[in-house]
Amino acid sequence: MARYRFHCTNGLECVVDTVGKDIRLPHRLPAKARGVAEALMVTLDGQTDWAEWQVSVHDLKGRKVLALPFRPPGDHLRQDI
Repeated sequence: MARYRFHCTNGLECVVDTVGKDIRLPHRLPAKARGVAEALMVTLDGQTDWAEWQVSVHDLKGRKVLALPFRPPGDHLRQDI
């Protein structure tokens, strides 16, 4: 099991994950990153334009292992073709 930090940023503002989360299987990182983004959007509902935000996932050595853009609210209802 490895610990990863899920930082959220738009390039100007940043929400830093100082604790991190233990992830047993690396293929679960994208789903966890999407969950972190969704939780932040719910917490700050209506206060921010999420178009430029992304979740930047780092291992405990500080290496970026994944970056995913935030999905705008309601975008999860649309299926990619």
